[in-house]
Amino acid sequence: MAAAVAMRGGSSDGGGFDKISGMDSGKYVRYTPEQVEALERVYADCPKPTSSRRQQLLRECPILANIEPKQIKVWFQNRRCRDKQRKESSRLQAVNRKLTAMNKLLMEENERLQKQVSQLVHENAHMRQQLQNTPLANDTSCESNVTTPQNPLRDASNPSGLLSIAEETLTEFLSKATGTAIDWVQMPGMKPGPDSVGIVAISHGCRGVAARACGLVNLEPTKVVEILKDRPSWFRDCRNLEVFTMFPAGNGGTVELVYTQLYAPTTLVPARDFWTLRYTTTMEDGSLVVCERSLSGSGGGPTAASAQQYVRAEMLPSGYLVRPCDGGGSIVHIVDHLDLEAWSVPEVLRPLYESSRVVAQKMTTAALRHIRQIAQETSGEVVYALGKQPAVLRTFSQRLSRGFNDAISGFNDDGWSIMGGDGVEDVVIACNSTKKIRTGSNAGIAIGAPGGIICAKASMLLQSVPPAVLVRFLREHRSEWADYNIDAYLASALKTSACSLPGLRPMRFSGSQIIIPLAHTVENEEILEVVRLEGQPLTHDEALLSRDIHLLQLCTGIDEKSVGSSFQLVFAPIDDFPDETPLISSGFRVIPLDMKTDGTSSGRTLDLASSLEVGSATTQASGDASADDSNLRSVLTITFQFPYELHLQDSVAAMARQYVRSIVSAVQRVSMAISPSQSGLNAGQRIISGFPEAATLARWVCQSYHYHLGVELLSQSDGDAEQLLKMLWHYQDAILCCSFKEKPVFTFANKAGLDMLETSLVALQDLTLDRIFDESGKEALFSNIPKLMEQGHVYLPSGVCMSGMGRHVSFDQAVAWKVLGEDSNLT
Repeated sequence: MAAAVAMRGGSSDGGGFDKISGMDSGKYVRYTPEQVEALERVYADCPKPTSSRRQQLLRECPILANIEPKQIKVWFQNRRCRDKQRKESSRLQAVNRKLTAMNKLLMEENERLQKQVSQLVHENAHMRQQLQNTPLANDTSCESNVTTPQNPLRDASNPSGLLSIAEETLTEFLSKATGTAIDWVQMPGMKPGPDSVGIVAISHGCRGVAARACGLVNLEPTKVVEILKDRPSWFRDCRNLEVFTMFPAGNGGTVELVYTQLYAPTTLVPARDFWTLRYTTTMEDGSLVVCERSLSGSGGGPTAASAQQYVRAEMLPSGYLVRPCDGGGSIVHIVDHLDLEAWSVPEVLRPLYESSRVVAQKMTTAALRHIRQIAQETSGEVVYALGKQPAVLRTFSQRLSRGFNDAISGFNDDGWSIMGGDGVEDVVIACNSTKKIRTGSNAGIAIGAPGGIICAKASMLLQSVPPAVLVRFLREHRSEWADYNIDAYLASALKTSACSLPGLRPMRFSGSQIIIPLAHTVENEEILEVVRLEGQPLTHDEALLSRDIHLLQLCTGIDEKSVGSSFQLVFAPIDDFPDETPLISSGFRVIPLDMKTDGTSSGRTLDLASSLEVGSATTQASGDASADDSNLRSVLTITFQFPYELHLQDSVAAMARQYVRSIVSAVQRVSMAISPSQSGLNAGQRIISGFPEAATLARWVCQSYHYHLGVELLSQSDGDAEQLLKMLWHYQDAILCCSFKEKPVFTFANKAGLDMLETSLVALQDLTLDRIFDESGKEALFSNIPKLMEQGHVYLPSGVCMSGMGRHVSFDQAVAWKVLGEDSNLT
């Protein structure tokens, strides 16, 4: 038997708004300073006192005895109004200062562009003259006239020459930051404005890859420089920065020799490192400058154990120019100019090392955004959940990312070593016996006595899969790829008891996933949250024990407008908010290899709506997406870490390898579903194996509704099957189709139904009637089943159901009817 349910008037939890009545000004009263002081004390404690509180104030303060209660009310109203006006005035003044500074930046940028135009006109005239004076046979000589010689790396073996190198680096950096040394073009999708991150440009036609950004931040120059020099705090790809030598220079500046290590973005490429000179100085106008460039030689290099895991890259003159801004704050210019030695990576991945846009997104704008984030946190504009300080939550995000990057790169000097495989090279297994995880609040207890961490990781190329859509789906539909018993095993590592292999005490995932937001960056590039997974015990003895699992989760690039260079979902089990112990980070990273030219991201929904767009609608949807997504290539890296004890090392390694392989299969299945090239679901294709075809089911639903209720469900129910499916999909009310053949299983929902349940067609099968209805709803539904079977339809009262994300959704009315197949047989 199959039944369909239509729900109308759904709304999420929330309250309404109270209309504020008009203010009665009362008669004019002049207050004494003592009276004002008494009222101000009350206002500081309670800006909007109730009527009883105002009456109490009159009784307790004799100096207010000659004031009427209505006049007291008016005073508080006026006081709140003045407070609001002061805040608005301060906000407008801040906006005005920001616009004034932005105007100054734009004028400077315009002046620079005019100089660049003049230079190009001069070069063009020179080239024309040469072409006229040079025979065609020697025309190739023109090419040598515009070729820029490569700057050789400078040798730091002679300390007396370091200051000379520093001064040259400063001159070259300033010519890039404010001059025309590089042909800068505005980065697509990054328009300047008072609310934007700043003016972002990328290089055109120069050696290596380069990006430049300038913006305004509400911090003093010295604080900005301090933050920017601490590169590991804001650049997630920076593993380590070590200053080997530092000596003073003129103008109170310093010269430093710095060794920097970067993580590998995926398992398919080696990491990068730099050996650089960094020069910090103060300009005559009070501006602070930090400039940096690579030096020749192997100074500072990695340890012998991990030397083969790095490729030495070159930093051409780069740095930061920080100028004080009138009225407070700073104007920041950032230039990153690198040669990342793209020859050392597979050809398919070279766009990651040859794209200035990647550098702009990963380094240049990341630095500017981080400073803006610190400025907002310092000013108190940012208030986070659970009473946590912004710096604490930011540290959690950094530790999650660092643990994930450590696992992907697997550096030998961290204790990682590759384990033998099973003959198939799809999953790499690495072991780290030096890494210990503290358990619970007992500082002295560590899993693996002896033991450590096993990491299973794999990388795969994706074609025509929008990265943001994939990561959002993995985040919101965990049951599609995760094994709850594996999550329980990882969580057990945080307990004081020894962890056991999953399967020894199996549990079932209830399907309920509750996401609790903690923090997010200014433009929602990163979101930090806690995820609670609710488990169901399989025995009565375990019913009294909590089976909930908590994960600390970091999402990157899932916002609809995100134009990031990578999209991540990283998580780690937690028992409580973790201390300084490393987190066991696992997750997914998707890196686009073909950057979109318009800087926009796909706005496709997570409910796989396109898989039901048929006919012309499908063609149109596919056509719209083809330009952006159908040819999009990206690399997906999957990394999972598993704690182990020594006697279980081989078993855990085998389990980890099999688990990652199952996740790869799940991701491939999901990728096929959300790929624009696979967006059309043919009318003859079945929604779920063993159930009617999509178009056939749509026709049966509409015909049965008319048969039982005597009215048409759709305005045009005489169309063909594909047209009916399209109209049913876009129907304004939620329609859910459930089969009762063996157990209640949802077989279909239209777009409104999927939106209401916050799920997808793929994940719809995981929802049951017991889960989505509360007790009163289940009682109303099941008590009406005999009536439904007898007369073919029933009306259900308003109620509340539970979405797939664990949130309550109310509905005003619902009707259930039997769905009849061909020859009026029950489907």
